[in-house]
Amino acid sequence: MPGPDLPLVFDAPKRGRPPTHLADLDRAQRTEAVRKLGLPAFRADQLARQYYGRLEADPTAMTDLPAAVRATVGQELFPTLMTPIRHIACDDGTTRKTLWRLHDGTMLESVLMGYRDRTTVCVSSQAGCGMACPFCATGQGGLDRNLSTAEIVDQVRAAARAVADGQLPGARRLSNVVFMGMGEPLANYNRVRDAVLRITSPAPEGLGISQRSVTVSTVGLAPAIRRLADEKMQVRLAVSLHTPDDELRDTLVPVNNRWSVEEVLSAARYYADVSGRRVSIEYALIRDINDQPWRADLLAKRLRQHLGHLAHVNVIPLNPTPGSEWDAAPKPVEREFVRRVNEGGVPCTVRDTRGSEIAAACGQLAAEG
Repeated sequence: MPGPDLPLVFDAPKRGRPPTHLADLDRAQRTEAVRKLGLPAFRADQLARQYYGRLEADPTAMTDLPAAVRATVGQELFPTLMTPIRHIACDDGTTRKTLWRLHDGTMLESVLMGYRDRTTVCVSSQAGCGMACPFCATGQGGLDRNLSTAEIVDQVRAAARAVADGQLPGARRLSNVVFMGMGEPLANYNRVRDAVLRITSPAPEGLGISQRSVTVSTVGLAPAIRRLADEKMQVRLAVSLHTPDDELRDTLVPVNNRWSVEEVLSAARYYADVSGRRVSIEYALIRDINDQPWRADLLAKRLRQHLGHLAHVNVIPLNPTPGSEWDAAPKPVEREFVRRVNEGGVPCTVRDTRGSEIAAACGQLAAEG
């Protein structure tokens, strides 16, 4: 099925396609793939149980697979998609950022975070980003390419395996996935949708994480938001709004020149109505740019009008990037902004930020790597 009608500026540069991996394939495709290798059909289910159920991506460790075929299976169905270059931890080890090198040398990031009540991985959907938001480290670097379904899924599998192996203190299992890493998920629509299905389907079809524990973030590609609603999934939608007025948003989020605040919030309401789920409104609070009291009031007013009780605002203290002119709003300004949005009838909280000392803003580590 073709993707939504997006302007060509969002297209990823043409690069070598990642090799096909088991996680790119649905059940029928897996069965056909093992048959082409001369293996009985039941091996497809066996391999899927290893990958999704046991979180094993190395066929040499799959002892239920005949030793004579492990190398071939590895080459054809488990090519190396990502190689970890660096792990950096902070917050007493409960936040771990990983820099990955992909098969073509492209750099990628994911972040694993342990909280008291959940363990979350923040994954990337593109290498780089074409949305060009000026305060975002990834946006400053531009778009490299779209990630394949398997490259997205394997970030989640690797995180789940790290948790299972005890690499995150106090964490027992991976419970949540957020598409808030590098890239605009809805600009890589088909692969992100397929990745969500792999992540949320029960083993051996997928990793078995609840759809309600998956969040897909977007800067506001309105047609794609509506299309995601029509998928009838239960994932949480997060809209990176960052300001309630078109004049400023045209600068902060250039895609606003294509789809206005009105159109984005209308699409978000459609998603909320179809899914029955509250929409998260992401708001990076930037000193002297979008932190004025009147913008807090206008934000509450517009969200009440469009989303009613189906909105929650996450205020994000900006994590400045090296050399950037952008800085976080002072704490008293932040508190007043949150107070006014709440007083305006819309729930508003400050997001728990993690890992500023390990270049946790998306794209920072890749830029340094």
